[in-house]
Amino acid sequence: MSSIDESEQLLFLTLVQLLLMVGAARCLHALFRRLGQPGVVGEIFAGLLLGPSLLGHLFPQLSLALFGAHPSAPITIISQIGLIFLMFQIGMDFEFGHLESGRNRRATALITAASVLVPIVTGTALGWLSAPVLAPSMNPIGYTMFLALGLAITAMPVLGRILRQYGLTRTEIGVVAISAAAINDVVGWLLLSVVSAYTTGGFSVRHLCVQLGGLALLIAIAWFLLRPLALRLSPRAPPESAEIKPNAMAAIICLVFALGLCTYRLGIFAIFGGFVGGVLFHSSKSFVEAWRRQVGRFVLVFLLPVFFTYTGLRTNVLGLTGIDDWGWFGAILLGAILSKTIAVYFASRASRFDSAQSWTLGTLMNTRGLMELIVLNIGFDLGLIPQKVFTMLVLMAVITTAMAGPLLKRFLASAGHVVPAGIEA
Repeated sequence: MSSIDESEQLLFLTLVQLLLMVGAARCLHALFRRLGQPGVVGEIFAGLLLGPSLLGHLFPQLSLALFGAHPSAPITIISQIGLIFLMFQIGMDFEFGHLESGRNRRATALITAASVLVPIVTGTALGWLSAPVLAPSMNPIGYTMFLALGLAITAMPVLGRILRQYGLTRTEIGVVAISAAAINDVVGWLLLSVVSAYTTGGFSVRHLCVQLGGLALLIAIAWFLLRPLALRLSPRAPPESAEIKPNAMAAIICLVFALGLCTYRLGIFAIFGGFVGGVLFHSSKSFVEAWRRQVGRFVLVFLLPVFFTYTGLRTNVLGLTGIDDWGWFGAILLGAILSKTIAVYFASRASRFDSAQSWTLGTLMNTRGLMELIVLNIGFDLGLIPQKVFTMLVLMAVITTAMAGPLLKRFLASAGHVVPAGIEA
């Protein structure tokens, strides 16, 4: 077969996959919105249904023909680019004004600490107790460290979409939540690099210090050198009529990708480069509105569902069989929920938020979603957790994300917040 024929065949297969992924994600997005869930939960389920959890289980030959044993390289790349652009849009919606309040700065720090430390302690206890039963042939220290990390993750990209859907991006609790989640995930990725280095014998304090120093340097360069450039690239017209010119659009895309390369090389995942890029433009209302009109909906309708369904294609939730398995799953799920929501609730109350706001923050920080699934796939590939524990943690991630919709409606109503209609594509 010639290289042209191979390229055409790859293109044909990729188009079939995209057709199924985008179509299924959009249908389930709409269905879950009608059921009162964040649309992103429907997109997660679309991936699970198309993957080995349903289609691969019922029609294995068809699944293999459509998606192969593993997601194809084009789908993998498209999914990661979509995630970078989502983080860019979350960054440009980041409202620093609320963080000028001393209470909100203290709340962000306290909530971040609570949402990381308490789940890590809980996960460590569960890891030591479950290691002899669930992972008898694995390094108990590596297994325990990873289980603790798994409970500590907050899904910043999914949280960003939920904040947009519920009209919280420019509110105090929304800004505190996304700020705490951003720091939480940076800490999470640093801890993942520590766990990975430990299990492969490559950990050193010097490397960790270089990583942290490189991140601080990148943030300083972005804020003091790149932010003025970003403002020059922003349109000068009023927000309702602003348009990003083609040359400026190309420069912005290059800037976002360059920042993604930098954070990737620092070992903190390329998506944070997208977030940093978005923050550079957040003060230009004209740019934010123009980007949403010209690019934002395409990202939400095409690129993002590809990422969500891509991860579902790698997940099989049918691996739990015995009563003992479900008992351990219940313990992990309960520990994950309580260690996030209760810890964040008390941290929020200590920061002088009222009860409804505190429960809202606890619910938001309990959202793990696809960031958790990314971390889980890395841990599984590194051999840190067995198949059954991988399945348990995947189910935990989906359930804690699905909990957000019903709980937020209740707590936001108590707080007097009205959810805007049609805020999300």
